[in-house]
Amino acid sequence: MPLLVPLSGAAAGHYAVRVLAGAAPAPMLPLAYVPWLYLTPAHQTLQQQPGEALHFFLEDTRAGQTVAQLPVAWDPAERAARSPWRAPFGAVQTAPDLPADVLRAFLEVVETTLLAHGVGSLTLRPHAFAYEPAASARLTAVLTGLGYHIAPVELNSYLPLNRDYSTHLHPSEQRRLRKCARHGLRFEQEPPLLLLPLAYEFIHRCRQEKGQPLNMSLEQLQELFRGLPRHCFLFSVRDAAGEWAAVSVAIQVRADVLYHFLPASPLAYNHLSPMVLMNAGLHAFGRASGMRLLDLGISAVPAGVDQSLLRFKSHIGGVTGLKLTFSKQLGMSDSVNE
Repeated sequence: MPLLVPLSGAAAGHYAVRVLAGAAPAPMLPLAYVPWLYLTPAHQTLQQQPGEALHFFLEDTRAGQTVAQLPVAWDPAERAARSPWRAPFGAVQTAPDLPADVLRAFLEVVETTLLAHGVGSLTLRPHAFAYEPAASARLTAVLTGLGYHIAPVELNSYLPLNRDYSTHLHPSEQRRLRKCARHGLRFEQEPPLLLLPLAYEFIHRCRQEKGQPLNMSLEQLQELFRGLPRHCFLFSVRDAAGEWAAVSVAIQVRADVLYHFLPASPLAYNHLSPMVLMNAGLHAFGRASGMRLLDLGISAVPAGVDQSLLRFKSHIGGVTGLKLTFSKQLGMSDSVNE
């Protein structure tokens, strides 16, 4: 490879799918959109993919641009492929004006190619609807039309950064924010290369205390900061004595979106609710940086929705939307998958 597969039907002569193997190949033609961080070669390199990976790029041959992409990886010992391999989301990104029938034809080429490589199923986890609602709606319609099953359906929360933070707080959270100020708590951006090991230990200890898993090693977190230094940030809330009351990692997913990743605060500080101040600081940071959205992530536990976490996000002004995962047994008719 590489392999170039022309689309058939109405898209014939206008579009072709370029299939590239390897961990993180770059598109051959310029992108017609700004890619999400998790779809860039820089992040793909960090996802520690198994032995098999294919990257599909849809090319508009007339415009000379790449108008869609989909990275897929799978373990050779299994027949189940997925996108992303190791990231909050991945799957398909397209140019905003890509017709739905062209997107469907692109995905049909993806499925046919994966079947030829012995892959039996495909799972796609795209971004939350809040990121690009129209793109999410189009992708959902196309995937369900191709017979993909939706599960799980997760609730994602986000803060619109064009709104004032404090005025959209629930009265109880406004009181907690004032309490943080009275007790001398302050939001700070920390030097990550110096403090990341201590921050990781703090996050790990807080997660253990609350019975929550931490599915990332210190080495993986350090690789993330080293590989993407302009996209990864370490923030804290310190008490009046300078001790950490909360620590969070934030990732700039694109120029307009900040993702609140790995929030942690010990139970001993619950009476001060430092996460209310942490989110105030992240809101201010994102707004000052020209971003439009602070992604607060999903509210999930193994049994379903974490109602307490979802309520907290709502109380700090979070807007709730959908984040969907799609899966399909390849080689079966669309009606069977439905």
